[in-house]
Amino acid sequence: MRWIRGAAAWAVGLWFASALALDRYGATSVPRGTYDAVVVAGAGVRPGGVPSATLVRRTHKGAGLVLADVAPRLALTGGVGDWGPAEAIVAAELARNFGVSPDRIVMETRSRNTEGNAFAIREVLGEARVLVVTDHYHAFRCRRVFARYFADVDVVGVRGALVPRVWGALREVAAVGWYGWTGRLGPRS
Repeated sequence: MRWIRGAAAWAVGLWFASALALDRYGATSVPRGTYDAVVVAGAGVRPGGVPSATLVRRTHKGAGLVLADVAPRLALTGGVGDWGPAEAIVAAELARNFGVSPDRIVMETRSRNTEGNAFAIREVLGEARVLVVTDHYHAFRCRRVFARYFADVDVVGVRGALVPRVWGALREVAAVGWYGWTGRLGPRS
């Protein structure tokens, strides 16, 4: 029985260490030069079309990068989740409020997950050098998934509030494992 408790403690410790490593990976990512587009990974919309804090944070960072001329276009991703409208539509309104001109915004409104974000925005952008904006803990998987659709991908992470960040990072460990198991992590970039 003692070895079972020891193995369980070791597994929980490894899970937490992996979550911390994923969060640190995104914290150290920085843009390298200029890009064809800054892509904002989709995030939830609350009832009444209210953007989640995550969507606001990601869109604010993406808009700031476009306004700093890191890329000429802001590409917004995300379809309708639990509540409408589509994440990309809500993000577009935010981006305009942050000062991004509507003619610099492109979007896809049908994806429901990271893989869908990459696939659908590739159809919009074609081959492009992209900088993807997402949360720290999501940066590793985002980079690897987007690398399946784009030859040149960088990722920049944004930092969220502590409790949602911890839960997100713990969930992300499972997501990375699942994506790896199902062969949906692209080449290292």
